[in-house]
Amino acid sequence: MANTLKFLRALSDPTRLRIVRLLERSELSVNELQEITRMGQSRISTHLGLLQESGLLESRREGKRAFYRINFQAGEAEREFIRLAVKGAQELPEQADDELNLKRVLIRRAQHEETYFNHVAGRFDRSYGPGRSWQAFGHLLLRILPPLVIADLGSGEGLMSELLARRAKRVIAVDNSEKMVAFGANKAKKNRLKNIEFRLGDLEEPPIEPGTIDLAILSQALHHAQNPERAIQSAHALLQPGGQIVILDLLAHNFEKARELYGDQWLGFAESDLHRWVELAGFKKIEINIVAREEQPPHFQTILVGGEK
Repeated sequence: MANTLKFLRALSDPTRLRIVRLLERSELSVNELQEITRMGQSRISTHLGLLQESGLLESRREGKRAFYRINFQAGEAEREFIRLAVKGAQELPEQADDELNLKRVLIRRAQHEETYFNHVAGRFDRSYGPGRSWQAFGHLLLRILPPLVIADLGSGEGLMSELLARRAKRVIAVDNSEKMVAFGANKAKKNRLKNIEFRLGDLEEPPIEPGTIDLAILSQALHHAQNPERAIQSAHALLQPGGQIVILDLLAHNFEKARELYGDQWLGFAESDLHRWVELAGFKKIEINIVAREEQPPHFQTILVGGEK
């Protein structure tokens, strides 16, 4: 009876059911569980401690990181409670988001992308190298960009459109501000960029013929849209088969002043929401990564999303 009560107490919280289901799928670190569940470290650690104390979980250390997993060496009673916990977690409203976030975390872990980019960024911060800069790398990458037809949706004054136009076959820059469109068009004319066209229009109904675009870019534009999901669907319609979407935007945050200061409609987005919208729009080969974090408060984080039609 004592063991039964212990297991019941350990699994009496919905969050702990979610954790058990996630760990039943894969061994995960505390940081990965934070990222998947969107909970703080202290809260996650408390739940993990209770589950491990009950004998349902076990852990190991790898350097400074602790990894947790289901205790597969547990007895039949423990295994039965684990099965019940997994079944209960499937009925929770957070289940769908947990699945998407787990998938994304495991893909990124396999590809080692986060480790690689953090390592590269660290080398830039620590040491000086003559002529070495992100600006130079940007120009290098532009040189190897194939001649694509690109839609820059929510282009603003057209800085990115101008850069892309130097290598792209054609760039169509769309913005809903007449002043921005006029400014961008005049600037492109002064710079003698004849393969860039600025059009006045909305993200949700861009004035571009369907099936004519190779690459659709939404760079820090989606959080200004009234309906981000519809904007992504519209981008899908513009693309040719095999075309790609790239979204660069803010990770969900709580800086309410962004609405007043920057005119933001949305305070960033959760990875799970973006993944769902991109997938529902019909995109495949979806990749989502957090690619930058500002050092100064409110510590905005930038998320990069890619998909193929």
